Amino acid sequence: MKLGILFSGGKDSAMAAYLVKKEGNEIVCLITIHSENSDSYMFHTPSISKTEKQAEVMGLPLLIKKTKGVKEDELKDLEDAIKSAIKKYRIQGIVTGALHSDYQSSRIKKICDNLKITCMNPLWHKDEFEYLNELIKNKFRVIITGVSAYPLGASWLGREIDDKFIEDVRELHKKYKIHPAGEGGEFESFVLDCPLFKKPLKVTGANFSGEDHSWKMEVEVQ
Repeated sequence: MKLGILFSGGKDSAMAAYLVKKEGNEIVCLITIHSENSDSYMFHTPSISKTEKQAEVMGLPLLIKKTKGVKEDELKDLEDAIKSAIKKYRIQGIVTGALHSDYQSSRIKKICDNLKITCMNPLWHKDEFEYLNELIKNKFRVIITGVSAYPLGASWLGREIDDKFIEDVRELHKKYKIHPAGEGGEFESFVLDCPLFKKPLKVTGANFSGEDHSWKMEVEVQ
């Protein structure tokens, strides 16, 4: 099946793409929504502009759609982006990285149903710690680019998801009920390398933004 990936540059959308490709599907494009609202209910915002570099090393076309990020109204912008992908790349389905968000998955599925294409959620209800370990096992290099939940702070920015990260986040989950995979927006991530990349990316510079507790970084192909 020809598929378009709703792609934020983070671990979830990248892993979802990896899983559907392993099943024999063809990824024909990435779809990225640039939201002006850092608190968007639907779309991730830290490092979203860097998806162009990721698309480059994946060898895939990237379809970019801008939105003001107004709740519910932003869904029309998403639908327009998917319509463009259907017309330009003949996609037959959309892939999301949703884990537990009924808000996101139900709305994307409704759009896909209206457009008569398939909606695939390969990570849906996956055990969070099993998932984090699978990232490492499958050689995903993922760093944290945004935090928004106590007690996560600036020291977490730039951290790589590794065994120590999983150990630390397990403790935070026990004590503060933080979602281990950041599904509730507790933290945002960016993929520097994975099996879908022809070449890895590297961070060449980064600045802390206190306004939204994120890492404004520059990346280039290694």
